[in-house]
Amino acid sequence: MVRPADLPTPSLLLDLPVLCANLAAMNGRMAAAGVALRPHLKTAKCPEVAMLATEGQAGGITVSTVAEARGFAGHGFKDILYAVGAVPGKIEGLAPLVEKGAKITLITDNVPMAEAVSARAAELGVTFDMLVEIDVGGHRAGVLPDGADLLPVARAIHTGPGTRLAGVMAHAGQSYHCRGTFEIRSVAWAEREGLVHAAERLRDAGLPCPVVSGGSTPTAMLGEDFSGLTEMRPGVYMFMDVHQLMLGVCKAGDLALSVLASVIGHNRHSGHLLLDAGALALSKDVSATELKPEVAYGVVCDLSGRPLPNLFVTDMAQEHGLCAVHDDDIWGRLPVGAKVRIMPNHACMTAACFDAYHVLDKGEVVDKWKRFGGW
Repeated sequence: MVRPADLPTPSLLLDLPVLCANLAAMNGRMAAAGVALRPHLKTAKCPEVAMLATEGQAGGITVSTVAEARGFAGHGFKDILYAVGAVPGKIEGLAPLVEKGAKITLITDNVPMAEAVSARAAELGVTFDMLVEIDVGGHRAGVLPDGADLLPVARAIHTGPGTRLAGVMAHAGQSYHCRGTFEIRSVAWAEREGLVHAAERLRDAGLPCPVVSGGSTPTAMLGEDFSGLTEMRPGVYMFMDVHQLMLGVCKAGDLALSVLASVIGHNRHSGHLLLDAGALALSKDVSATELKPEVAYGVVCDLSGRPLPNLFVTDMAQEHGLCAVHDDDIWGRLPVGAKVRIMPNHACMTAACFDAYHVLDKGEVVDKWKRFGGW
């Protein structure tokens, strides 16, 4: 029997029952809404997690890198949305997957790339489905739902020699900056309204639009109306994290991912203890501090996953995490050599620091699942 305390540090821990409960909750929510679930696997990067996430679903997945597309295609996934703006240089890595029978869907928000990607695909002898990316308020990328650019982009895809127009998609990234469920529901409404309006414009212009694809865990978890959407692409819902907890998207018991670390020093004159999990194990994401500044880089917990009172990773170097000590009992409770679990602010960024999950079930390590890396 292997327990978390027996593992080397830092290690990435994945609580299997919590993961499965999170997956079941989202599956049920999307099924009740009549919307297909196309889970985003940029955080998971793991075939075992993907198998669980797509159980009972149509089987489509979302990725953010060519390496992820190759990795999942190699494990039997054949319906893959590459949800980053396409450029011709990426096509060489994706074309072989199409040749082997996979359906790879691309996205774009501009005519030059639509034309260039379509031409390059034709040169390689393959055809890609393609979605027009819509800006529904996040302002990262996309054309506006009622903007003049929408129809020219869609027509460039539709008439291109190596692409098929499949519809529209959006990512409501602004939901991650909301304060409370009311704001998130407002963003979810804007996401749906923008996508449905864009889809109607394509159809009114005589262009095909079978896919109307939304995204983001907060809007998928808290949205109240998904009518007109054909699918949702949440990702971090599988694991949840401190940021999602602060947003009100989940509860503390829904956090499936943590980092195992060792106490490697007591620096009493400066009032902090040292951990062997620094920026290369936790990342430097401080997203949760928008809502709770004291969280800093993560919540420190005991080995069972219970938060230790008022103990956070408050500073870090490359391989060191520093925790400001406000309660003298901590020195005795966490002697040098003790192990703790850190709940990360942003599961996506933290998981990217590791090449495998140590899978937990009922407090025991039951498996080790490899993760994909690279681009």
